Amino acid sequence: MTEAAALLSLQDLDLRLLKLASSLAKMPQQARLKTIELASKKVAAELTGIVGQRKDAQIEIEEAEAELSHYREKSAEVQAQADSGALTHRELRDYERQLTSLAKRIEKCEFALGPARERLERLERAERNARRTEERIESERAATQASLDEGSKSIRAEIVALSREREATAAELTDEHLAAYEAARKRFRGLAVERLNGNVPSVCRVKLQPSQFHDLSHGDEVTECPYCHRMLITSEEGQE
Repeated sequence: MTEAAALLSLQDLDLRLLKLASSLAKMPQQARLKTIELASKKVAAELTGIVGQRKDAQIEIEEAEAELSHYREKSAEVQAQADSGALTHRELRDYERQLTSLAKRIEKCEFALGPARERLERLERAERNARRTEERIESERAATQASLDEGSKSIRAEIVALSREREATAAELTDEHLAAYEAARKRFRGLAVERLNGNVPSVCRVKLQPSQFHDLSHGDEVTECPYCHRMLITSEEGQE
């Protein structure tokens, strides 16, 4: 295979690969997977927030319960001291003040625990719901991915085959021509090579001046278009 033929073949392979990649990207499962990913991130963020709040609520309840337990134990201790024997009027009044103060603290702790436990229940319920939603999303992701894998099997197989053919074709080129082709391919979005049809390049379609046509037709088989600067094949090899 001549380098001119290799360049044209390489471009044809790349255009086919681009078309296959586009077909793969346009499969409905791809769009669905993106939607699922966004939903997954949203639920994960919400779950992180809920778990943080739930842990804070648990700590709040644990601290309130510990405080309540402390006040109850202290109240029982003071009551035992008050019941231990004969007391003076002052001592009795002091114990009563302590018991009254402890009773108020106990009442305050018990009052605070009610809403705190309700809040914890709501957060635990929200966490369970979020985790169930997360499981449903993951299940849908797996099913959609399996559908995509099955539906794209033939496309992916063709991409693999063409990629191998491309590698073999690229090996037919000199480093200089391959580098020039890769640069032009990126610049011109795949249409890096054109042929000379008469005195008109096949892509840019700008008619060459007689002097330009003479110079190009008597020069190298692989050159550069003076107008669009794509790689230009001047030979007629392979043309029907």
